[in-house]
Amino acid sequence: MRIIFMGTPEFSVPVLQGLVDAKHEIAAVYCQPPRPAGRGKKDRLSPVQARAETLGLPVRHPLSFRDLAERQAFADLNADVAVVVAYGLILPQVILDTPKHGCLNIHASLLPRWRGAAPIHRAIMAGDEKTGVCIMRMEAGLDTGPVLLRGKTTISTDDTTATLHDRLAGMGGDLILQALGNLKELKPVPQSEFGVTYARKIDKAEARADWTRPAVEIDRHIRGLSPFPGAWSEVNGERVKLILSRVAKGNGTPGEVLDDALTIACGKGAVQLLRLQRAGKGAMEPDVFLRGFPVAKGTRLGG
Repeated sequence: MRIIFMGTPEFSVPVLQGLVDAKHEIAAVYCQPPRPAGRGKKDRLSPVQARAETLGLPVRHPLSFRDLAERQAFADLNADVAVVVAYGLILPQVILDTPKHGCLNIHASLLPRWRGAAPIHRAIMAGDEKTGVCIMRMEAGLDTGPVLLRGKTTISTDDTTATLHDRLAGMGGDLILQALGNLKELKPVPQSEFGVTYARKIDKAEARADWTRPAVEIDRHIRGLSPFPGAWSEVNGERVKLILSRVAKGNGTPGEVLDDALTIACGKGAVQLLRLQRAGKGAMEPDVFLRGFPVAKGTRLGG
């Protein structure tokens, strides 16, 4: 099929690569424009643009589709379908209606649960046992369109947003290929009006660990924000990022270090910190972290 691909972050890259590998014709790749990043604040290509240029595909990054010229340029591509995955720009109805078979979105949740910007983070943080990917025919509402295909996966107690992200990206790539190969046979199923939740964008202000909360909630918080933006706490007056944890046995004053293995007391129960990161350094296991940054038993973590 002749496809317009629309995506920006790393999550979208396996899908683009899968479409190319399956010999679909990519008429153009739409993504967000390069943004200043790093210490030098130099413009950095998005992961999708970087991969598209490697593949020799034409790239476009309009700031909106209000301009008639942009709409016409989109229409002139004469695409059979647009595949949209984490693009980052709202598509007006005129764009949704332009490709012959409309626009198909790959959404990383089991709709109608977790519509919106951060479904992977929110599923882990909420303690969901399962999540998945939906191939949805797009309409003007926020992730409200009918679903063509679903794929499910279990969220394990050691999953982070990073591990779940990679698993769902692969699932999305497989499902969109199935959908494109069976578009005439698939029957769009309207989403239920019940069970709707919204995955609001992650705010850095919510990343600080609150040790008064129960251990199971803090563990989900740490894993759900890993690797970005990263939960954090003050340790001996220094801000330390918490990358990985697990629920552990123990009780004490919230934030109290209970042993030499970085088991931390919570409002109920405890968590053990399995990977930590100081500013300017890489992520470390607890034993390596403690060799360079001793934290005595009885220390109270801030935050």
